[in-house]
Amino acid sequence: QVQLVESGGGLVQPGGSLRLSCATSGVTLDYYAIGWFRQAPGKEREGVSCSSSRDGSTYYADSVKGRFTISRDNAKNTVYLQMNSLKAEDTAVYYCAALIGYYCSGYSHEYDFWGQGTQVTVSS
Repeated sequence: QVQLVESGGGLVQPGGSLRLSCATSGVTLDYYAIGWFRQAPGKEREGVSCSSSRDGSTYYADSVKGRFTISRDNAKNTVYLQMNSLKAEDTAVYYCAALIGYYCSGYSHEYDFWGQGTQVTVSS
């Protein structure tokens, strides 16, 4: 059975850092692209980052580029999102999602499996 479980969220001050983890089971990450999405209250879900399984290519939303880094450890079936220089605008529930195939997509409806999300709150 495919399961994705996010962890690492919490409360952090502006300028601080968090590392989110997405632990997967029932999948072989070699064959899945993994995306991170976030959703703030009253807003649509937006793509944050994605890691391709094919060639290590990564993608970032303009709003997080230079601050967030996605990485994967296929042997551990885990994907990470390192978030630095956090801003209040980053406050949201963060989800990891898996897409069957090698290549990334920025569209949430194209992903096959989703975690339950982890809350990230950036506030003084």
